[in-house]
Amino acid sequence: MTTAATLRRPRAHRTRPTLVYVLMLVLGAAAFLYPFWIPAEALPDAAHAGDAPLIAALVGGLVVVAVALEVRRGTMNGATVALLGVLAANAGLLRLLSLPGRGSGIFFLVILAGAAFGPRFGLLLGFSSMAVSAVITGGIGPWLPFQMLGLAAMGAGAGAVGLLTVHLTPRAEVLALAAAGWVFGLAYGALMNLWFWPFQRDGGALSWTPGMGLGTTLRHYWSFYVAQSFAWDAGVAIGNAVLILLTGAVILRTLRRFAHRLEPVVELDPLPEAPSRSHALRA
Repeated sequence: MTTAATLRRPRAHRTRPTLVYVLMLVLGAAAFLYPFWIPAEALPDAAHAGDAPLIAALVGGLVVVAVALEVRRGTMNGATVALLGVLAANAGLLRLLSLPGRGSGIFFLVILAGAAFGPRFGLLLGFSSMAVSAVITGGIGPWLPFQMLGLAAMGAGAGAVGLLTVHLTPRAEVLALAAAGWVFGLAYGALMNLWFWPFQRDGGALSWTPGMGLGTTLRHYWSFYVAQSFAWDAGVAIGNAVLILLTGAVILRTLRRFAHRLEPVVELDPLPEAPSRSHALRA
């Protein structure tokens, strides 16, 4: 007999992971933007020197909760979690690959895996890959939680692009993902600047001061981005596009093969109630 509690249970399994991802989005936006909202006297001299460990702990906790809920829901299993770990380790190691133009090898694998497995997997892979790479390279500091949030956004964005390109021919899909990788490289750099830019208050045309209007803030940030960040980000963007063009077809085909194998093909429903003794005798 179906009860109201039985009907609510699948809905709760779907809703809880969604709430966790929404919390990640809210936390990420607040972490990057809150310096623009608080009074000048409350801003510390060093960028996020005091709150970075708290942000990292909250981000890490939400990732663990998200994976646990996905496993409980059945959208991830032991093999999927293992694959997430393997891809995160490989992406972390690829950060050691220095590309021309000061690019890095960590991004293209996150983009391709996100496109193959979807936005949620891409988001979790972005978080995990940056954490692993920080341990490997010794790059642990107040910037780390923001790098994790930025790469998670890139992985989720790649997953959304993959939903749109999955029906294209392999060549067209690789071209589309290469273009997306170029855009993601620029967007990642523009986002990452925000973790420290509000704290550089020298009063010049490239800095921000509390009380500055939105239009003036955007003009100052654009001047800062063009002068000090664009060249670096362009190298990252071009590196993403080139690596995806060179390896995208093979890696996507391999990852999608794993994605199809990991999809659940059987859903176990609750066993029907055993017939009563009298009913069995009548049958």
